[in-house]
Formats: sequence, C-alpha cells, structure tokens
Amino acid sequence: MTVGGRVLRAPWQARTWLATFQIAAGSTVGILAFTMLSVVGSAVLVLTLVGIRWLPMSALLWCGRTCTRMHRSRFAALRGEPIPAVVHPPPAGQGLRSRVRVELQQPAVRSRLAYSLLSSLVLTPGAAILMTLWTAGLLGTTIVGYAWALPARNGFGWGLHEPSTLLALTAAGLLLLFGTPWVVRGMAAWDAAVATRLLTSSHVDQLARRVEVLSENQIRLLDAADAERRRIERDLHDGTQQRLTSLAMNLGIARELLSHLPPDAHKLIADAHEEAKQALTELRGFVRGLYPAVLDDRGLDAALSGIAARLPLPVHLAVDVQPRPSRTIEAAAYFVVSEALTNVAKHTEAENVHIEVNRRDDRLRIQIVDDGCGGASLEKGSGLRGLRDRVRSVGGELRIHSPVGGPTVLDVELPCVS
Repeated sequence: MTVGGRVLRAPWQARTWLATFQIAAGSTVGILAFTMLSVVGSAVLVLTLVGIRWLPMSALLWCGRTCTRMHRSRFAALRGEPIPAVVHPPPAGQGLRSRVRVELQQPAVRSRLAYSLLSSLVLTPGAAILMTLWTAGLLGTTIVGYAWALPARNGFGWGLHEPSTLLALTAAGLLLLFGTPWVVRGMAAWDAAVATRLLTSSHVDQLARRVEVLSENQIRLLDAADAERRRIERDLHDGTQQRLTSLAMNLGIARELLSHLPPDAHKLIADAHEEAKQALTELRGFVRGLYPAVLDDRGLDAALSGIAARLPLPVHLAVDVQPRPSRTIEAAAYFVVSEALTNVAKHTEAENVHIEVNRRDDRLRIQIVDDGCGGASLEKGSGLRGLRDRVRSVGGELRIHSPVGGPTVLDVELPCVS
C-alpha cells in the first residue's frame, strides 16, 4: 500500500481505534492508580510518624499489584499482547514486616509501582490531548455543514461564513483527522514499550527466577529420594532382616538338636547357619548405610556417635546443630562423615580424628581433622570426588587441605534448612 493509501485508511482502521481505547483506558487506570497511591502514600507518611509503617506499606504494595493486573488486562484485550506476570511470592512463614521488606527489595516490584505512577502522569494528559485532536479534526472537517448555525464572527474576529475561512478550517480539520491516527499509534506503541520494560522481568531476573525454580525442584527431588531411602530401610529392617534373623535362629537350633546326624549333613546345617549369620551381618551393615534409623529418632549427634564408636581409633566428636536441619541435610552430613571416616581408617594411618559439627545461622559446618600421612586430593581418588558430588547435590561446598605428611583437614558447608 502507498503512503497516501495508508494515510487515507488510517482514521477508519480498527488498529487506530484500539490504540485510542488503549490510551483512554490507560488514563482511566492511571487516574485510579494515582488516587490510590496518593491516598495510601499519604497514610504511609502519617502513620510512619506514629510508628505504624508496615501495614500501610503492605496496602501500597497491594495497590501496585491491583493496578498492574488492570494494565495487563488492558494490553491483553486491546493489543492482543498479554504482558507476562513476574511472580515473586512473598516468603512464607514470616511476619508482615519481613514479607514487606523482602517484596520492596525486588526490582520488579519497584518497576511496577513506577509504571503505575508514570502511566497516571503521562497517559491522562495524553488522552486529553488525543480527545481534543479527534474532536477538533471532526469539527473542522464538517464545519461546512453547520457553519450556518454559527455567528458571523467569533471572538477572534474570524468571519465564519466567509469561504476562505471555511476552506482553511476544513483543511485544518482534515489534517488533524488524518494526522491524529499516527499520533495515537505512536503514543500507544510508547505505552506498550514502557509497560513491557517495566512490568516484565529483565533477563537477569528471569535467570535468577529460573535458578530459584531449579533449586526448589532439586530440593524436592532430594527429599523424595531421601524419603524413598527411609522407606527401603524400614522395609528391609522390619521385613527381610527379621525373616533372616528367624532363619539364622532356626538353623542354630537345628544345629544343636540334630547333632546326631551324619557328619556331612551336620556340616551342611552348620555351614548354612554361618552363611545366614554372615548374610544377616551384611544386611545390617547395608541397612545402616542406606539410612540409619537413629538419625530420624535421635538426630545427628547420636548417629555420628555411633559411627565414631565403630571406628578402630580414637575419635573426638563435638556436635551442636540446634535447631535441627532438614532430614535431607542431616542425611547428607551423616554420609559425609561416615565416608570420610571410612577413608581415614583405610588410607591415612591416623592415630586420632577430630570432628566438629555446628550450625551457624543458615549454614551447617563440618570439619574433620586427622593426623595421618596426608596427601589426599580430590583429583586422585573417586571417594573424595563422590563426597564432593554429594555435597554439591544439596547446594553445599567441600574443601580439603592435605599436605604430604599431614594433617588432613576436610571442611564441608551445607545449606541449613530447618
């Protein structure tokens, strides 16, 4: 289509009138937003003087959310371009003051309030200007039809019945009538661009939210895997282990009562009895390594004390983890210490081990020090790499310092969620 054709069609196209309604609706929402924010803002100032701050601030944030939803509905209905919402749920389980403070620190919330104020300051006068332009264009274009009803001269001394004046006003009306659509479209495009910039999250915010979602999914998967390990441990402990214990006991009784059998038969029963006892011992070790029941029942201190008691060298243990972290973090800490002590017993020739486990705010810190031969490295053995991978799977960090000749210091930090 030629330029002339686009100009002639512009006043009659749906796009033009949708843009006009967009600006008009935006000015209406802007006036409402300005009124709400002004009233609530004044309340914030007044109540802050008497020490009441967070309740009106919460009302201010609610006003911002409400106005933002109306603006999004406006764009979805009139432009067919819904602006995606930025979801930042307030932290659960905290008081009003903490939730308001966290929400105010989010850039998306501040941008949302900024757009509500900007739309009220720009779209309201913009809508008035557009209505004036449309009205002037329509009146000027059709002035020939109603000029007879006008006085011969107006206040400016124009002769409204003179052909030259009527021609000039008609030309001005046509200019406004065919030029206003482009002003309307430009203003609507500016409004959409600003709204898209301020009401949607930036690329950094989107990545941060994506990381947050992935972290939440990771925690849920770890919790599910941890719950499954506990279920398997209970099934083995209450089912298979009990049946195997009963089998070993029955074979032991048969071994005593049937001592008169031929030597070969008696030897088969004795071998079966020893195999059952050995299988029971291995199953108990497997169940303990899968998920120790004492960890659920009595906590990390008792579970680590059990590991230390089984180690064939002195272990000095200090545990302070109140309040208790989540089960997933407790399990990770338990298996880190268990695997580390197994490595110490196998490879270091140590004579003493010192273990310190403590919680400081939102971090669980584990330090394991042995006086062995040293030389341990994350690059040399799969055991330490497995420890590092397990720690990283729950968002923790593992560091090791082990010069040749010792001592070896293993530091672990885990995110602590109660």
